[in-house]
Amino acid sequence: MEQSWWYIRYYAHVSIYLSCSFSHLRIAMYLRAVHAENSIKALFEFIQGNPLGVLTTAISSPSYPFLQSSHIPWVLDIYDDDPSAPVKGLLRGHMARQNPHSKAMMEACANSPTGKLQQDVMILFTAQDHHYVTPKFYTETKPATGKVVPTWNYAAAQVYGKATIYYDSAADETSQYLQQQIHDLSQLCETSMMGHTGQEGKPGPWKVADAPERYIDIMKKNIIGIEVSIESIGGKFKMSQELGEGDRQGVIHGFNNLGSDVGTNLAGLVKERGEMKEAAKGQK
Repeated sequence: MEQSWWYIRYYAHVSIYLSCSFSHLRIAMYLRAVHAENSIKALFEFIQGNPLGVLTTAISSPSYPFLQSSHIPWVLDIYDDDPSAPVKGLLRGHMARQNPHSKAMMEACANSPTGKLQQDVMILFTAQDHHYVTPKFYTETKPATGKVVPTWNYAAAQVYGKATIYYDSAADETSQYLQQQIHDLSQLCETSMMGHTGQEGKPGPWKVADAPERYIDIMKKNIIGIEVSIESIGGKFKMSQELGEGDRQGVIHGFNNLGSDVGTNLAGLVKERGEMKEAAKGQK
């Protein structure tokens, strides 16, 4: 099937290598230096601002697909933003027990000598604002040479590590983990996302304790807990930094002219990341 090369260019930003034994999923995020975010602290802040991540596993199973992905909101516990730290933090989440993805992980844990998931996992976080970039935005190069092509502007982070699965509904450890996780996730979303702080005339947050205890116990038996140790993390802000000043200003102008919140937000990011690029050049 014939594909436009901007499509190919976009999807070439992620390269995936599966080992022959299929015992581990090894994914390398393509990080062009001009787009890469090298600050782990900044990447942690990015995750906190975009907590819905896509968990991907590669698990050999006679019953379930080898590759599975699930959207999960995560709570981030930060340990260390030093790149050399073996474990930089934890991501805590939960999934429906009836999800085939959950069943594959439970099956793998039951067959593991350690009782834990042996395969590496990946979690992908993407900013809510992203957009196609038309060559018409390149107001300097397009009229001069015509040598311009479309692309896509976006920001993303990938986390890699090992997962502990809390799936024994009769175990106190599972109950305690899930109780803490759903409390922390609810508080995060209610206060940070909904603004339910109970201050300055705003309503207070919904709390897990607001629901009947028996009802919460039933709900907990229908979910499993997932805890991922952050052993490696990478991320990028692909915001036209590779362009010259004239074309970058054209992108800013083009996004602002879209008349949408996404366009306005992206115009601001292109401007911000462009200024960061120029400032870094000035320090060399």
